[in-house]
Amino acid sequence: MFQVTRQRLALWYTIVTAVLLLLFASGFYWYVRSTLIERIDDTLNHVVEVVSRSLVVEPVDFGGSLGEPSLQLNIDASFRDDAETVEDDHIDLEWFNAAGNLVWSTFSAPLPVSLHANPEGETVRLSGEQLLRQVTRQVEHHHVLLGYLRVSHPWFEVTKPTRQLIRDLALGTGLTVAVVGLMGWLLSGLAIAPVRESYQRLKQFTADASHELRNPIAVIQTNVQVALADPNPDVVLQQQQLRVIERLTRRLGRLVDDLLFLARQDSSLTLPRQTVVALDELLQEVVEEQQAIAADKSIPITLTVVEAAQLGAVAGDRDQLMRLFTNLISNAVQYTPSSGAITVTLHASKANSSQLQVSIQDTGVGIASEALPYVFDRFYRVDPARSHVSGSGNRTPPTPGSGLGLAIAKTIAERHQGEIHLESRPDQGTTVTISLPIHNSRPHSA
Repeated sequence: MFQVTRQRLALWYTIVTAVLLLLFASGFYWYVRSTLIERIDDTLNHVVEVVSRSLVVEPVDFGGSLGEPSLQLNIDASFRDDAETVEDDHIDLEWFNAAGNLVWSTFSAPLPVSLHANPEGETVRLSGEQLLRQVTRQVEHHHVLLGYLRVSHPWFEVTKPTRQLIRDLALGTGLTVAVVGLMGWLLSGLAIAPVRESYQRLKQFTADASHELRNPIAVIQTNVQVALADPNPDVVLQQQQLRVIERLTRRLGRLVDDLLFLARQDSSLTLPRQTVVALDELLQEVVEEQQAIAADKSIPITLTVVEAAQLGAVAGDRDQLMRLFTNLISNAVQYTPSSGAITVTLHASKANSSQLQVSIQDTGVGIASEALPYVFDRFYRVDPARSHVSGSGNRTPPTPGSGLGLAIAKTIAERHQGEIHLESRPDQGTTVTISLPIHNSRPHSA
């Protein structure tokens, strides 16, 4: 599926780029071609102006009292040196008298082109592919028509560079389209990669969620079937089965709440309520709540606030921040033996003065280094290396958790523009550090 999508993206990217390049190349070609023609026409008109000013005109007296003096062009004096000059520039001249008859020409033979005035320039075909660009202008002197001057320029001065331009544009466009096709394939792969990753994560998330839901539902269904199948129900047994059902129902409720929370955070349906929260007071509440659980395992929880009077507060959702630190501290209690200890430290960040840091350090069983990159993944549990530690200090099989605690903690930290970092070594303990931006003002305690 993703391979086909990638091919389509690359193909469309290449097609669109090829069309744009074709339009650009066509426009560039016609611009260069029209520019060349305009330059040739300007050159021809300039030659006409120069030649017209250099013509030698002589009066002719027909004699008699009624005879009017007339004007005529001295051909030999007017075009004596022009032939060699114009030949070097590939420009040919033709002079026609007032009646339209050819009188003088630099061509070896008369052109099979009829005479008509065209000062704007035109392209004429002689034979085959032989073309000329011509400008024809009538020449007058004192309002007397002397004749017509036609200036010609070979058309290959246009076709030669334009054909080379076509070859260059075709080669450049072809190479560019090929490179764009390759780049489109690579870029489409980069564009598809997050989608593929999200799809794989969604599949894994769905499979894990289905697995987590299937197990308690199956146990509930089994207990209910056993209770209904017993013709002489035992009250004590029924109460035990109901307690199992009630415990599994609570577990399912917590799992559904966690899934709903993550889904809402992923879709940005809910934003954290922006209130000013004093972290030292919030941590004190969380530690007091967790101390009751830690007391059963004889684990001391120590809260240290460094320069509390100078610390600022954070802006965010107090309930979510409470959940963040409750998850982390309860994890530390769960995986720390009775001989261990838990230290919670609140201090200003050394690397960034605009952040507060909370470090939660335990002396528990730790996490293997190969598992650290995945501890914040949803439904990920490090069962072999991070088994539950009982109050006696013995390792027992892991408690049935959903594997969403650290994922929720990371989501909450990121939603508050913070960061969470975990360091751990097997049998030496784990340290979780949360960095949150400092708010300018701090709420006044009652």
